[in-house]
Amino acid sequence: METEGPGLLFTIAAFIGGFSILVFIHEWGHFIVARIFGVKVDTFSIGMGKELFGRTDRNGTRWKVSAFPIGGYVKFFGDASAASNPGDIPNDMPEHEKAVCYHFKPLWQRALIVFAGPAVNLIAAAVVFAGFFLNYGVGISEPIIASVQEESAAEAAGLLVDDRILSVNGDTIERFSDVGAIIRLYPAGRVPIVIERSGNTQTVMVELGVRYMEDRFGNRYPYGHLGVQSPPLTRVELGPIGALGEGFRQTASMADSMFTTLGQMVIGLRSVKELGGPARIANMVGEAAHISFENFVWILAILSLNLGIVNLLPIPMLDGGHLLFYGLEALKGSPLSKKAQEVSFTAGMAIMFIFMVLVTLNDLQSMAL
Repeated sequence: METEGPGLLFTIAAFIGGFSILVFIHEWGHFIVARIFGVKVDTFSIGMGKELFGRTDRNGTRWKVSAFPIGGYVKFFGDASAASNPGDIPNDMPEHEKAVCYHFKPLWQRALIVFAGPAVNLIAAAVVFAGFFLNYGVGISEPIIASVQEESAAEAAGLLVDDRILSVNGDTIERFSDVGAIIRLYPAGRVPIVIERSGNTQTVMVELGVRYMEDRFGNRYPYGHLGVQSPPLTRVELGPIGALGEGFRQTASMADSMFTTLGQMVIGLRSVKELGGPARIANMVGEAAHISFENFVWILAILSLNLGIVNLLPIPMLDGGHLLFYGLEALKGSPLSKKAQEVSFTAGMAIMFIFMVLVTLNDLQSMAL
């Protein structure tokens, strides 16, 4: 029997609350590293737009909650806007103001301040994953084929029981779960699989099958299918250090999958319709929170990972765009001109607007199905 889903108000509250936590974590990364380097922070906002309420601390930072509950920002002294593009900074600025102005800090410090936001999102995800592994342990099985499904891609390629999988598409395989994580990224793709059979190593080209995962909202997502099964899992209990290592391993694996998927969308191997917007994400968060608190925390960890990765994309307005500018500044020996930065920020706004329209249309189409 299908259980009743969460109500609209519950879904909205879970989404706003969860996303606000992720935004706080992200902006706190920028904030704390900026303070370490002596940068004055004018504003720390959760949400965008008009201030609802807030307070000013003894360092002069205005901590506030704003009317539009999606997003947030940290505004440094010398910024012209929340996107940290420089304003008209006078050349004769007093030395005591230059000392706390973000745009007068050394390049490496500015880069670290920018990178800290996405980095803290990734670290937060790893820590949450580690908490689950510490509590529940991890199931591990050797990358040895225990059975081959009939009429599957594996059978067609000639894979056999007891073959040890050494690599898939160039990625080294340490445990059987690594196989599935890679195979799923290439629906109907052709990938090389290196196996060890009877002491000999050989490469097998496999034409993968394609299957579809469907969520409770009717959205279908293709994934690659090989058609092999693993040996029985061995449950391994982990201590704090082992769990943390497993948490970072999980984070790295998911991040690699996300970058691969984004790359496939750019070159047309995947449909951009797979991208979800605010409505689809809100539904997912609300559903997870409705099931259990643990599911809610797990989904937030995955979203934190997504937030960190998306912010590293080299798009102006995002942290990755700032890092790109700083890389060009390092090569050029001086910052890009103010005009070039303004044009880039305008282009970045256009890209982000188009992206938001695209994912919103995806959401609306999904709701109409």
